[in-house]
Amino acid sequence: MTTTNKIDALGYLLAEIADLEAKAELLKNEIKNEGEGHYEGKLFKACVTLSQRNTIDHKAVYKALNAPADLLAQHTKSTAVITLKVTGRE
Repeated sequence: MTTTNKIDALGYLLAEIADLEAKAELLKNEIKNEGEGHYEGKLFKACVTLSQRNTIDHKAVYKALNAPADLLAQHTKSTAVITLKVTGRE
């Protein structure tokens, strides 16, 4: 398979996945709207729970503590990432 064919094949798959994810998101929202509880289908079951998530705004904490500007950078991890973006041709 040539690179061109691989790109097109990947593009088709990603488009199908995007459509499926959109449909799944709609169904998830409909189930969530039923409210907290356990629900059963013929093959699968689902559980809707309500919870509270707390996050910390690290930059605001450093600022409130009058920490040196580079303190956040000193405690930040850096990881190499390879990214591939596929878009439709116009």
